[in-house]
Amino acid sequence: APSPTTAVPYMSVKCIDVRKNHHKTKWLMPWGPNHCEKLKDFDEAVSRQIEANDIVFAVHIPLPSKEMSPWFQFMLFIMQLDIAFKMDNDLKENAEITLDVSLAYRDDMFDDWEEIAHAIEIRKLKCTFGSPKTLESEGRHYDCDFLPFMEIGSVAHKFYLINIRLPVNERKGINVGIGEIKDIRLVGIHQNGGFTKVWFAMKTFLTPSILIIMVWYWRRITLMTRAPVLLEKVIFALGISMTFINIPVEWFSIGFDWTWMLLFGDIRQGIFYAMLLSFWIIFCGEHMMDQNERNRLSGYWKQVGPIAVGSFCLFIFDMCERGVQLKNPFYSIWTTEVGTELAMAFIIVAGICLCLYFLFLCFMVFQVFRNISGKQSSLPAMSKARRLHYEGLIFRFKFLMLITLACAAMTVIFFIVSQVTEGHWKWGDITIQVNSAFFTGIYGMWNLYVFALMFLYAPSHKNYGEDQSNGDLGVNSGEELQLTTTITHVDGPTEVYKLARKEAQE
Repeated sequence: APSPTTAVPYMSVKCIDVRKNHHKTKWLMPWGPNHCEKLKDFDEAVSRQIEANDIVFAVHIPLPSKEMSPWFQFMLFIMQLDIAFKMDNDLKENAEITLDVSLAYRDDMFDDWEEIAHAIEIRKLKCTFGSPKTLESEGRHYDCDFLPFMEIGSVAHKFYLINIRLPVNERKGINVGIGEIKDIRLVGIHQNGGFTKVWFAMKTFLTPSILIIMVWYWRRITLMTRAPVLLEKVIFALGISMTFINIPVEWFSIGFDWTWMLLFGDIRQGIFYAMLLSFWIIFCGEHMMDQNERNRLSGYWKQVGPIAVGSFCLFIFDMCERGVQLKNPFYSIWTTEVGTELAMAFIIVAGICLCLYFLFLCFMVFQVFRNISGKQSSLPAMSKARRLHYEGLIFRFKFLMLITLACAAMTVIFFIVSQVTEGHWKWGDITIQVNSAFFTGIYGMWNLYVFALMFLYAPSHKNYGEDQSNGDLGVNSGEELQLTTTITHVDGPTEVYKLARKEAQE
């Protein structure tokens, strides 16, 4: 697949708003048949006695002779201001810029523009000046951070138009002390259509695969005369959450203007993350020695509780950002001091929790492996048939544990990298290139992992009685024994349970 996203730079065109005189259209186009009257720079505006309130910065998306497509999925815009230093118009400390912004669309070059959103937004300017502030430095530009500008969760139309005004009101102190703004640049980021097609194809192919194995798995469980154990229920719940992510609802976004798809995608991924992390804890816990805490979800509240709290916090954070953007695409939690600190705190806390969780998981895995090693010492005393059976069980369990650790490590890396990638436009210098192989690889890995879990942990329909451990089974029949991982007695507990109980009693 091609790289997941493309960044396109746009330079705004300075238009003169002459509606007061000629009652022209509300929307000012930077180029084309009905383009606006343009200004080269603000010196020309001063000489023509044009006020700052009559100047509109216009940006047409996409560039001339191109069209946007629903395959692009979303649009994210970052703003960069070119501010020049002037002795009599210096940039004051903690300056704030007020933007009067409007967004419109049309699907034909000759249609009228239809408004999508209009807002008055305030952004904090974070700029540094490398030279001393003297007369010789006049005209040099400040080095300013990127500003979050706009995010839309669907690209349902072919052409978009942004009009930005910088209203000046000296009495109220609006847009005063922001330096001499020369230009406004935007960077538009959207998903690549080629990557979207590969992503949709993966989802469409994987959905039936997981559904089929889920039906087969649950049928195997219902064939048993006993009730399903906790581990089996959790594996089934994990399968449901994986199917929820897989269902290719995104196909509808090609035909419908569903701006909530980004938020919906975040919620789906969050549910799967929470389920996956909870499963790993329960999976390790169910293979520990302590028989009393087995087979009850309440026994894991200490481990599962923080996962639920963390997921809920991230959900609230997402609703504060993408939830509000459904109404106002220009809103960003990163624009205020409190919002930025909260957002950074959420991401840092989530990252720390994940790392601590991973260390705790490694400790549990180490304990389980130690227990299994202890049990292996009793293998030589068994008959060949039962020894083969237990060796297969232990080998399969160890293999699955190592795969689990690899998946956990990759998931933690993916989560941290994707957060940094999403935030690097907001933070400045940090830049990370994440190619499509990483996204499709992690997604494929989750599906394969869930598939393997259901396949390996489906209850066996074969019966190994206690009397078979006396050595009356021959070599041939022993070799035919299926090496299952959990339930081998139709009504009894899992083999690992039985081993653990014997060990504990001894």
